[in-house]
Amino acid sequence: MIDVKEIKSVKLTPFTRMSASIYGILGFVAALAMLIILIIVQAAGVTSQLAPQFAHFNWITGAGIPLIVILPIAAFLITVTASFISAMLYNVLVPRLGGIKLELEGEDVVKIPVVAFSLILSAIGAIWAFIGGLLMAAFIAPFFSLISSVPIPPEIAANITNATGNAIDGSAFGSIGIVVTLILVIGLPIMVFVFGFIWNALFAIFYNYLVTRVAKIKLEFANLTGSLYELKNIPVMPTALAVALLYALLGIISGILNQNYGEFITNFIFYFIGTAIAAKSYNYLAPKIGSIKLNLE
Repeated sequence: MIDVKEIKSVKLTPFTRMSASIYGILGFVAALAMLIILIIVQAAGVTSQLAPQFAHFNWITGAGIPLIVILPIAAFLITVTASFISAMLYNVLVPRLGGIKLELEGEDVVKIPVVAFSLILSAIGAIWAFIGGLLMAAFIAPFFSLISSVPIPPEIAANITNATGNAIDGSAFGSIGIVVTLILVIGLPIMVFVFGFIWNALFAIFYNYLVTRVAKIKLEFANLTGSLYELKNIPVMPTALAVALLYALLGIISGILNQNYGEFITNFIFYFIGTAIAAKSYNYLAPKIGSIKLNLE
């Protein structure tokens, strides 16, 4: 029997705590992999051949071991902020746009309704783009304003005029600064929303009609009280396989666009390992630090 559930809200603290902890673990695993690579590279003498100036630099103690500490901590701290704000934005937007819907058959996610999934995720992405664009504009606009107030040396102005065919003076940079600011604050969020909607829609479509024929994401929910549920367990292997297949399909498209025709293979390997580690970490951490809690209706 198919049971349609809409995620009405996400409990902020449990979601943030779990997300940051999982990314901290993934950061540690990534740092460990980089350390192993650096050990192999240094032992093989690759650095001395490709970059002789760094031949005497100890990459293991100088970069590999510090990353074991720095990368997990950085991943944890960055994810605390990103996950908290994203979950808060989700809760604020759901009454206006609707939440993510899942069609469940037992533990299996058999379908992800496309529009609901794409709309809210692309809206959250657009808000993040607006925040990022606003921060970049706060640095860029004063820079162009400063340039516009400084006289351009005649020889430079002459070279620019000869190259473009138009006379230019310092005031032109002020106009350029305004245009760049508008692009960052208005154009960037719109572009992120449009492309994000398309990408998320492809994500859901590929999952619904292709990936589910091979494997399905599995999520074990447990009712706590009323509409409040906890994500109790994530079966590792089927979920990792489904996610890896999904990103392999998306990798075919992005690989064609980027002319990187092997991207679907690297996507499959990367997302299978990453999802398996994340799911295993979740199942281990949930009884200890608390599971993710959602209002489902």
